[in-house]
Amino acid sequence: MIEVIHPGIYCSVQDEGRFGFAKIGIPMAGVMDQFSAHLGNSLLKNQKTDALIEVTFGMAKFKFNIDTFICITGADFSQKLNDDFINTQEVYKVKKGSILSFGKRNHGFRTYIAVKGGIQSEIVLKSRSFSKEITSKIRLEKGDKLSILAQKFIEYTRFSKVKIYESHFLNPNLECFPGPEFDRLNNSQKQQLLMSFTISEDNNRVGYQLNEVLENNLAPILTSAVMPGTVQLTPSGKLVVLMRDCQVTGGYPRVLQLSEVAISKMSQKIRSDHVKFVLNGQ
Repeated sequence: MIEVIHPGIYCSVQDEGRFGFAKIGIPMAGVMDQFSAHLGNSLLKNQKTDALIEVTFGMAKFKFNIDTFICITGADFSQKLNDDFINTQEVYKVKKGSILSFGKRNHGFRTYIAVKGGIQSEIVLKSRSFSKEITSKIRLEKGDKLSILAQKFIEYTRFSKVKIYESHFLNPNLECFPGPEFDRLNNSQKQQLLMSFTISEDNNRVGYQLNEVLENNLAPILTSAVMPGTVQLTPSGKLVVLMRDCQVTGGYPRVLQLSEVAISKMSQKIRSDHVKFVLNGQ
């Protein structure tokens, strides 16, 4: 059992999300940074679909009430196990009664706590991911208790560790593909689209709005399918990058589509960070 001592700004349980329910309006949800989440599960020799705790902007604290193994991936918030600093992307034995806490930010926005065997929370529509109006909770609260599988420590248990991929957090380039309405843009608009943008304070699990305004004379489209990574051009000329909790349809022109790696990189950006869309093959 993991007990939430302090929930931080926004912590939730996430796995790979819900697939096959868009036809009834259910968002995909799931981990924002799939790269980091998969890495944590891989280092623990879990299934990549196992659920983790997603910690947004640190400041959270957890108590482990049984023995287990953990791996922290994604953002680095000076994490401590009891009184000792621990590294990201390295597996640690955690004894019953241990406290995991997060402090000063070094890089990134979202941290993942992977636990051996995964978080054993309720399954709703084939996923453990917290999601508004789908699950009983959308975020963790103080006093919440999460079930995990008890582990027996084996003296010679060995796990791998890897170096931090700094480019995942620091590189502003986001690989993308032309969206369905990309060819409705004129050459000037296409050039503007591939310039640098800054992330606004309006960013969350639903979408990231960018500050700079792009010339927009396009008419709205008929309501059409959208998905995580879709870049919409709004009537005001601002761009919105849809993320994991986004709606399943929209009426704004879909000018770009981020790759899965780019969605993960975007999820580690914070307000005022710079991003640049790079068309695949250019």
